[in-house]
Amino acid sequence: MILSALLGAATGSGTVLSAVSVAGVELGQTEFTLIGALIILMLLTCSGFFSSSEIAMFSLSPYQIDAMVEDGKPGARAIKALKSDPHRLLVTILVGNNLVNITMSSVSTTIVGFYFNASTAVLVSSLGITSMVLLFGESAPKSYAVDNTETWARTVARPLRFVGRLLWPLVTLFYYLTRLVNRLTPGSASLESSYVTREEIQNMINTGEREGILDEEERRMIQRTLRFENTVTKEVMTPRLDVEAIPGEMTVEEAIKECMSSGHARLPVYNGSLDDVAGVFDIRELNHDSDYERAADLEVTEVVSPTLRVPESKNIDELLVEMRENRLEMVIVVDEFGATEGIVTIEDIVEEIVGEILVGDEEHPIETVDDTEVLARGEVNIDEVNTVLDIDLPEGEEFETIAGFIFSRAGRLVEQGETFEYENVTLHAEQVEDTRIQKVRVTVDRPAADGGGPTDEES
Repeated sequence: MILSALLGAATGSGTVLSAVSVAGVELGQTEFTLIGALIILMLLTCSGFFSSSEIAMFSLSPYQIDAMVEDGKPGARAIKALKSDPHRLLVTILVGNNLVNITMSSVSTTIVGFYFNASTAVLVSSLGITSMVLLFGESAPKSYAVDNTETWARTVARPLRFVGRLLWPLVTLFYYLTRLVNRLTPGSASLESSYVTREEIQNMINTGEREGILDEEERRMIQRTLRFENTVTKEVMTPRLDVEAIPGEMTVEEAIKECMSSGHARLPVYNGSLDDVAGVFDIRELNHDSDYERAADLEVTEVVSPTLRVPESKNIDELLVEMRENRLEMVIVVDEFGATEGIVTIEDIVEEIVGEILVGDEEHPIETVDDTEVLARGEVNIDEVNTVLDIDLPEGEEFETIAGFIFSRAGRLVEQGETFEYENVTLHAEQVEDTRIQKVRVTVDRPAADGGGPTDEES
């Protein structure tokens, strides 16, 4: 009633009123102005409520909301219900905020019109209301919501549900109108998207390292974890040329000596060639054999443990589950023709997450020289080099290692000392033995930081 009187109180342009009748009560100009100011203050508070609600509600990720619901925090279920239809939630907030701001502007113009002519009143009201809304209806409430996202979201969730019911006709109308408009414009689907993308996670990891929240090794471990499910067996296996194995005609005693000389507790056992693997010989399993002296004279094939043959294209996350279920420490990797390509151990898979596990005097596969240069073993995966140097060397269908990348670029056997260029990356074949690239020096030519143009004296 009072609001209606305010909006209709100006009886003419430039007319200054001395009294206004509201609900049959004669109010003086001062009292009327005071009531209008109180209404503007109330509307300004509502504007801050809607602005801060938008920031708080849409800053919460689905996994944060799920965690709050699981913890039974007050208002969490109301947040989950509202965020189940984010488009309707946004429309509710925008309808409420615009109603409040437009009404505030109208009330302000009416009150200022008591003292100035129409054009001056519009100008004064627009500048005054805009300033107040920016400061107290937008900036301050949104800053508070950013600093107290979770608690404020739980505070405003139930009032927002009430507003949604109160303004149901308007919200429903604009809900479908905006749906119609969104069909004609691109980009509307992002509002309905759920969890963050892998790219966003990657950016958060990089930001975390820059801010000092994560150290370099933690960043690399998280990045390796993200790559884990997309890694195939071929990328982590020990290739056939590097596999040490035991011929099946050896005795157990000879097999033990072979394991000790190789530095491995277990080795694959083959009949004739590596394409016919009989199983895996493990020294530690003999520790439980009470008749060790009798077993020492047996052929090694009589004490081997069975293993699996897996295709080189098998994802290692699936392989890890399979190896754990079958309690296997080593499996044989075969190509499409059934020939042995290499072997994979549990350690190989774990190293994809935690990094290389070095034993004894074993060298690190990637030796960092500085921020722009590393010395890598030829069998190192391209992804590892990319992560260390923050570059983007591509992988191909036929290769995953840094040596394979060089062979692909050369299209022939590579000699020691040869250098190859790819964009801003230089690859130098540091060590080549028997046609195999053992070590590669990778150097990145980074553009110098822009320090500004020369001064007058320098030029």
